[in-house]
Amino acid sequence: MTILFLCREDNLVREIRGYARAFRRRGVRVACVEHGFPLNGSLAHLLERCPERPALVFHPESDYTLLPWGLSQVGIPTALLQADPYAYTHRRVRWAMLFDYVLLLHGGFEERFRKAGHPRPVTLPHAVDEGIFQGRPAERVLEVSSVGRGDGRNYRTRRKVLAELSDRFRTNQWWRRHSYEEMAQVYQASKIVVNVPRDDFPVDVSLRFAEAMAAGALFITRLPSELASLGFEENVHFAGFRERGELAGLVRRYLRDEAARKRIADAGQEKVLREHTYACRVDALLRRLEQDSGQLFAPARQWSEERARRVYLDYYAANGCLDCAYGELRQIARQSLRHAMAGASLIARAWVRQSRNWMAARVLRHS
Repeated sequence: MTILFLCREDNLVREIRGYARAFRRRGVRVACVEHGFPLNGSLAHLLERCPERPALVFHPESDYTLLPWGLSQVGIPTALLQADPYAYTHRRVRWAMLFDYVLLLHGGFEERFRKAGHPRPVTLPHAVDEGIFQGRPAERVLEVSSVGRGDGRNYRTRRKVLAELSDRFRTNQWWRRHSYEEMAQVYQASKIVVNVPRDDFPVDVSLRFAEAMAAGALFITRLPSELASLGFEENVHFAGFRERGELAGLVRRYLRDEAARKRIADAGQEKVLREHTYACRVDALLRRLEQDSGQLFAPARQWSEERARRVYLDYYAANGCLDCAYGELRQIARQSLRHAMAGASLIARAWVRQSRNWMAARVLRHS
């Protein structure tokens, strides 16, 4: 079996790399896109370059914004991975209509996609590559750690809380970026990993819960949390706090009570390595494909070409691929002047965003 990933081999990082490795360990061939292939190229041309006809065309959420033309015509199941459905959900719903399956890494979004008309939203929660965390015992020299984003307006509380913890406990350099391997090393060297969710979605635990638990650290997160929907129990698999002022005392309590900390950390680790690995997610996806026997569900398969091109234009404009967006606009204008005007507005807004970002970056370079 072959699965075509709509990205290059060097785009296989984080979640995408986890899925690719898990597929390959199952004996599935993962084919990627060659360098130089145009972002708006033809899917038919990609399929011609595959060693065999793929069983699935898999579009990961990566920084390679390829969206080949022909997704709604190809007679092969297609899937779109949505790592962050919290952000710009309305646009993600729109793009998902081009695909037979939309794979959601956070729970609670399936109904949103169904109401919009997508028949196959599938929740595949965040997971870990178990091979990264096994067979590498480390001395837990860090009392508290956290790896993840700290920039931007949605992470103001995180920055404040982690700075406060750094003044009281031995922590990692939470303010800098870490590679996946560095993250695993930090968590394996940590007694406690703290999750301070993004300000706009306070129930979010992101990928951090699985990474921390797989590393054998005690995971502490704000409550309420999406962990409950994944079958994790407070004080059994993780610890929780409700008010920011409780956190330091909770950390201090579990640093003193090693037996309780280890009991909860061990239970969380066992559950993650049993139920929340990429191997588990890949098995679930392959079972779904087998059950559906090659059926094709994408709503866009019933659409006109012009309507599908509007979604392509929206995707390219949202991701800053303005040359590709202009190409779609020209095609749309041949069929509908009204829709072409709406598309031009999307491109104009994208151009303004790019200009602002460019100016902001220039100011930073010269400050």
